[in-house]
Amino acid sequence: MYGRTTLRILSSRATFHYRSVERFYCAARPGPHYCRGPAMTCPKETSYAVLGCRETYFWHSHGFHDFRYQAYEDRTSVIEEPLDPFSLVSDELSAIAKRLRLMVVAEVPKLALATECFFRMGAQGKSFRAAVLLLMSKALPMPLPQMTADGVFICLKELDARHKCIAETAEMIYVAGRLHDNVLDDAETNCVMGSLNSVMGNKLSVLAGDFLLSRAFVALANLKNTEVISLLAIVVEHLVSGETMQMTTSLEQRRSMEYYLQKTFYKTASLFANSCKAIAFLAGQTAEVELLAYNYGRNLGMAYQLIDDVLDFTGSSSSLGKGSLSDINKNIVTAPILFAMEEYPQLREVVDRGFGNRSDVELALDYLHKSRGLDRTRELAAEYADEAVKAIEALPQSDDEDVIKSRRALVNLTGRVITGTK
Repeated sequence: MYGRTTLRILSSRATFHYRSVERFYCAARPGPHYCRGPAMTCPKETSYAVLGCRETYFWHSHGFHDFRYQAYEDRTSVIEEPLDPFSLVSDELSAIAKRLRLMVVAEVPKLALATECFFRMGAQGKSFRAAVLLLMSKALPMPLPQMTADGVFICLKELDARHKCIAETAEMIYVAGRLHDNVLDDAETNCVMGSLNSVMGNKLSVLAGDFLLSRAFVALANLKNTEVISLLAIVVEHLVSGETMQMTTSLEQRRSMEYYLQKTFYKTASLFANSCKAIAFLAGQTAEVELLAYNYGRNLGMAYQLIDDVLDFTGSSSSLGKGSLSDINKNIVTAPILFAMEEYPQLREVVDRGFGNRSDVELALDYLHKSRGLDRTRELAAEYADEAVKAIEALPQSDDEDVIKSRRALVNLTGRVITGTK
């Protein structure tokens, strides 16, 4: 039966291409190492780095991701009906939004205004990162009772509160990163409102971001868990490292896919990865389950950013919440342009000059749209999404319906990321 289902899905959804798709991994060793040469393979251990390892496939990535997604759905015992991941955690997300509005209250009026505007009612959208973390907490096997350092057992209600603290912290770190990012990029808009730096100035924007980071770590300190604090501190370190990489690129680095993937992991995927790992660690899961949670977050985050880079060229200002072509107008080279350069080497001269004048921007866009740059970026994003699904598939089996439904929701989120409907 399963074999027939597989063949049916394969024939109806997967598309073959007679050209290879290069696959880049974000994986496996401490420190900013890179794989060199085609003979190297990606290691399996935990990592905080992005490795530019390559493998060759003859699948069309979208078809292959659809195949894995449907195959996962066919193996679950939950009724297969349209599943809205956010509806499963809507009550928790509302509670987190209320808590965040209380947590960012400041005594200084202007600082209060600067921070509260990002957490006001209706401004946060779907709180994607918080939703991922809440679903991850529900998707893990039921933990054994835990004991704190002072000998007190942690009940499930307390564990739930701790997981919500991680979700709140992730949201504050994300917003703080956006505040700092907008200042560095001199952005005029963002996904919520006119950027704070254009309204109140760069200095206040930076201080507001610092204030949010301090509140985030005060909340983490209340957990009295040094491992979790360390994991989220790594996220902040990576945010700074990624932004520094973006600001200080050499000509060679601007042309490098490996450098781009490393930066993308630091700026976007690390928050997903380390927060998911923190959720598993607090739940008392094994090292293997912690790694699976980490891998899900890492690969989901990489796919998220790759699709965001595509939408920067194809989306409208209303769908993006920012001006179209914002990256290239800020002289930032992303995956679509990097892939286009592989097909049209003459594009390197334009990239090396930067995009300081409109004619170079239009020339770069002309090469991009003649190439498969956008398609190959989508394919790469689908490869990462597939790795995220594999991580969920590898979690210990459970007969609990809520666990199964939460895992389906996490798989569903990978599809939403790929289609740009997150």
